[in-house]
Amino acid sequence: MKAVSQKTRISRKLAVNPSMLEEDRPGTIMDISVIPGPRGIEDDKFPFEMLSDIAERESWRKEINRPLSHIHKWWAQRLGTIFRAMAIGALVPKGSNIIDLFYKPVRIKDAIVFDPFMGSGTTIGEALKLGARGIGRDINPVAYFLVKNALSIHDRSAILATFRDIERDVVSKLRPFYQATLPDGTVVDVLYYFWVKIVDCPACAESVDLFSSYIFARHAYPKKFPRAQAVCPTCGAINAVRNDAQKAYCHTCNRAFNPQVGPASRQKATCPACAHAFLIAKTIRATDRPPAHRLYAKLVLMPDGAKAYLPATDEDRVLYAQTKETLNKFKNAYPIVPIEPGYNTNQALGYNYRYWHEMFNARQLLGLSILTDRIRQIPDTILRDLFTCLLSGTLEFNNMFASYKGEGTGAVRHMFAHHILKPERTPLEANLWGTPKSSGSFSTLFEGRIKRSLDYAENPFELRLSSRSGKRISEKVFGLSEKIGFSIADSFSSFAAGKRVYLSCADSSATDLPEHSVDAVLTDPPFFDNVHYSQLADFFHVWQRHILGSNGYRQDYTTRSRNEVQSAEVNAFTDRLTAVWIEVHRVLKDDGILAFTYHHSRPEGWRSVLHALMASGFGITAAHPMKAEMSVAMPKHQAKEPINLDIIIVCRKRSQLQTHCWNGDLWEIVIPIAAEQTRRLREGGRRLSRNDVRVIVMAQILRRLSVSHTVETALTLLDACSVETEALIEQLYTADKERTISNKTKE
Repeated sequence: MKAVSQKTRISRKLAVNPSMLEEDRPGTIMDISVIPGPRGIEDDKFPFEMLSDIAERESWRKEINRPLSHIHKWWAQRLGTIFRAMAIGALVPKGSNIIDLFYKPVRIKDAIVFDPFMGSGTTIGEALKLGARGIGRDINPVAYFLVKNALSIHDRSAILATFRDIERDVVSKLRPFYQATLPDGTVVDVLYYFWVKIVDCPACAESVDLFSSYIFARHAYPKKFPRAQAVCPTCGAINAVRNDAQKAYCHTCNRAFNPQVGPASRQKATCPACAHAFLIAKTIRATDRPPAHRLYAKLVLMPDGAKAYLPATDEDRVLYAQTKETLNKFKNAYPIVPIEPGYNTNQALGYNYRYWHEMFNARQLLGLSILTDRIRQIPDTILRDLFTCLLSGTLEFNNMFASYKGEGTGAVRHMFAHHILKPERTPLEANLWGTPKSSGSFSTLFEGRIKRSLDYAENPFELRLSSRSGKRISEKVFGLSEKIGFSIADSFSSFAAGKRVYLSCADSSATDLPEHSVDAVLTDPPFFDNVHYSQLADFFHVWQRHILGSNGYRQDYTTRSRNEVQSAEVNAFTDRLTAVWIEVHRVLKDDGILAFTYHHSRPEGWRSVLHALMASGFGITAAHPMKAEMSVAMPKHQAKEPINLDIIIVCRKRSQLQTHCWNGDLWEIVIPIAAEQTRRLREGGRRLSRNDVRVIVMAQILRRLSVSHTVETALTLLDACSVETEALIEQLYTADKERTISNKTKE
């Protein structure tokens, strides 16, 4: 046991008297002990509106502002700002100035934080930065693998040397397959190849290109930069046109065409040869094989560094044929694993994609095979894992489900932009190794993910909002957190012996943690009818398994598990979530906090959470609305009433709470705080959708009902108050709309 320093004694005294925390000098390490009593996160004055503003700034470039949790793809990657604030709030006394502590070098070394739904590791990373000890567990091998890579000790010089060795060994093999010859004989690198799905017309058997528009490249800001690229439907020449042009003349064949209209429109296509209209998916399914593709264009890097769109040539087609021949010579070149049916895989299966490798073309499979063979040769386990993680992340951008975002932004739209396996009718094939002007390649992701993560791990930072010349900006604040990089424990006994981090891949309803061993459980559980992570994670898992073998947690071909807390059936979801909360109740100290982020648009989603919490022995002590993930994410952009808020639901064991018999007094408690929270968000400049208001109202209802005497009483009251609930939501939402209209009128 180390002797207690004078500074530690002072800081522990500060923890008892939170008003003194603001007086601590900036830059001074603040050691705070966890003490009994109400916590900062249970305070109704918790500064969720200010934290939401910081979180929103983080959300625009999550991969830059929290690169460790974005070292590899995961779904629903929550914002580090939110979980830093949650960790601080869950471990410091009520009345503490959370914003002040957010920008102080706080160290809560005595605390143990557990996340049973670890995901991308946001919770564990933020807890470790605060000096706490972290336990992360996830049933999905892909999640476990990415967090282990993110948090392990890494030798920068060894990583850079390994990358250079890989580059030396594989570039000469890969580069010739991404080159083209210009008319003057100059050989240039190809950045991207453009493909279009083709299907034979059921009436005349002519091949039909599934273009919805002949414009295939445009700027991200077309009003400001109207120049676009269109392929001529007659001769295949590439033409520069206006993005909004209704008529264009091909500069090669002089034929007129409408660049806006292609043969495909929504679910149907019309054959240009015979004018027969047919259902696309039905026609593809009838072939009993995945759809074929036609190469029609490429984007090359000219000798002067400029980019040029060019039509595909016979040379390009011959080169592609050569990749097929070369690939056929490889043994065990890629994983051959069938795609299992599921909510998030059925769309791909409907297009006759039966195996994961069928989502790649021959050149992509060849390049991936060359890289996987080389990565297997890395002798050091940690380095081999890290470069496997890098290659696995590269898969997301190098497959025939990826598409072209265009100019003015990262060129490759990754395959999970829609959170489903959506077959792409005009897929983009990127240069797998890449160039300095590439997007989504092995080399550029090494720069953007691995090196950026190393920088952040060595010197973590937070974002602070300020203004300059009347414009709101953010600045990076360094020196607040510990460095990231730890020897990872693989059992609780190893963790108890002194390691800072314990990660495991298993069912969180049965852990090896002792009773009452955890100070706080901070997490983001799955939603019952949302994205089925395991169905999508299999896309990566089969390649990770192909490289690293089938030992340990990779024994199965799939990451799906009957015990995962993910089901479209509400009772099954409730039972599985309850099982995890029961285990959380067992390992959490009696004075500990369970806090998690959540939102849902459907009553079943809220009912399920209330049921699971109460059945496992928890009641809700606070609920705070908070900025959720990026507002312009594709699924949100497409939603009629998008949800831009999460709720932080704060819980304690019911044995520590006083129960209440509700007798007509529910609404007089719910209405004021729901109205106050919407007011605080509105005055902070945040516009709320109807579903945002629903999230706030439902959370406050659950908060009060969770201290009912029985689960049955709470659920009965929840079901019975649906009319009043909808009325309150409409009242608060209408008030927000009227305020917005009034402000616009004044302007």
